[in-house]
Amino acid sequence: MHKLDRYDLKILQILADDGRITKSSLAEAINLSVTPAWERVRKLEAAGLIVGYRAQIDWAAVFKRQQVLVEITLARHTAQDMRRFEQRMIAAPEVAFCYATGGGVDYLAMIQAPDVDAYQRFVDQLLLEDLGIERYFTYIVTKTIKTAGALPAELVSSA
Repeated sequence: MHKLDRYDLKILQILADDGRITKSSLAEAINLSVTPAWERVRKLEAAGLIVGYRAQIDWAAVFKRQQVLVEITLARHTAQDMRRFEQRMIAAPEVAFCYATGGGVDYLAMIQAPDVDAYQRFVDQLLLEDLGIERYFTYIVTKTIKTAGALPAELVSSA
């Protein structure tokens, strides 16, 4: 594990909020000169703590989409059944994310479709493919409150 000091944590927090910040603005925000600040960024990248930079797109503004959270439980829990299901989720462009979970359900996925009818057609197709889905529960997203990107809560106070 890479030992992080307060400067590193602050850099991670700032870059999580604004990956396009200039070198000089980042340096100013953490009270270091540009060269040491940027060297720290490069070390964080080399350590694999910063894995990339991307634009966060508001796809709802670009395309009219319905987001649907779905809990999925498989009938069987063999490695082959789970691998087959997971490969199908990876291949499906409708799937924004899919997490394997512990507890009451096996997977939690975010499905994006033009509308609820298109979502249901997608799920019906999954059921026809005999992926071993025993049951699923659908939750329609009505409003986005917060998305990922911030430091974990336990690190915010030390940054």
